[in-house]
Amino acid sequence: MHAAIVTLFPELFASFLSTSLVGRAISCGLLHVHLEELRRHGLGKHLSVDDTPYGGGSGMVMRVDCVVQAMEAAAAALHATVPLHRILLTPQGTPFAQTVAERFARCEALLLVCGRYEGFDERVRHFVDEEVSLGDFVMTGGEVAAMAVLEACVRLLPGVLGNEASAREESFSDAQGRLLEYPQFTRPHEFRGLAVPEVLRSGDHARIRAWRHERTLERTRERRADLLRRSDEAKS
Repeated sequence: MHAAIVTLFPELFASFLSTSLVGRAISCGLLHVHLEELRRHGLGKHLSVDDTPYGGGSGMVMRVDCVVQAMEAAAAALHATVPLHRILLTPQGTPFAQTVAERFARCEALLLVCGRYEGFDERVRHFVDEEVSLGDFVMTGGEVAAMAVLEACVRLLPGVLGNEASAREESFSDAQGRLLEYPQFTRPHEFRGLAVPEVLRSGDHARIRAWRHERTLERTRERRADLLRRSDEAKS
């Protein structure tokens, strides 16, 4: 996978891109990342990339010319042999979910655009393929969102995880019916009066599968009943 990130603060990505699964993917050649510093495309003495909004209002708005030039430069620097899927990270976007991560992971090249200030000039939206949000809240910029999106996608790439089954049997996965994962336990078998369920130590795989299925339904019903409703609607 090739990924380009347009950002005002490329230094925020240094440790993220060199550690854990993302760092492993890069070192193994499974992921190639280009950071395009938006300030390089700024205007004037101070390389400004924002300006006051037409019609008045508080805050500053990111200029369409600076952002699009940065996107084009990032695309050229990435040297991708396939078209980039261009993603704008904004609170107004479609909520990011596991199904979205799976779709992005199938793309050979992604372009993630991080915002700042009061948002983008509306015309920027004409130069992207879709908008994505981490949820119904606002952050100072899109860098953390870009990291979240990239990591969620990279861990799905073949060869990144040590055990490929890890990505198949977890919360929101297709194998889990898009529901929450069942509880997990490891040693010690008892800690301060809290014991590992006997069924998990029984060696009876049929009982274990049945227990896990029941706990999946129970946990989802208690914490995310909306996922059960979606699952029922998909089956009907």
